[in-house]
Amino acid sequence: MIAWDRVDELRGEVGEEGFAEIAQLFLDEADAAVGKLQGDLSNEDLEKVLHFLKGCALNLGFAELARHCQVGEHLAMEHKFEDINLPIVSTSYQTARAEFIAKSNVALAG
Repeated sequence: MIAWDRVDELRGEVGEEGFAEIAQLFLDEADAAVGKLQGDLSNEDLEKVLHFLKGCALNLGFAELARHCQVGEHLAMEHKFEDINLPIVSTSYQTARAEFIAKSNVALAG
């Protein structure tokens, strides 16, 4: 689900305070992106949101989410929008988010 080695690597690169800021920014932006997936997006916007979310997920170690986003992004590029499984993207994010908050030992803003 989460590549904790990536989390530890990022924390080591930016320090504890920087990591907390990055984690908070990621969660805020990912919350917004997943929210957009629940709405009525154009096909082009759907591809862009999946690409954005994939990049964020890779940076913070949300490996499973990144894989689901990549599959969706590739399907969007192939114009197979009906085959994109948005519920699995959303579920993967919510599950990883909860695990990250519970196990990352980082102080996040309310």
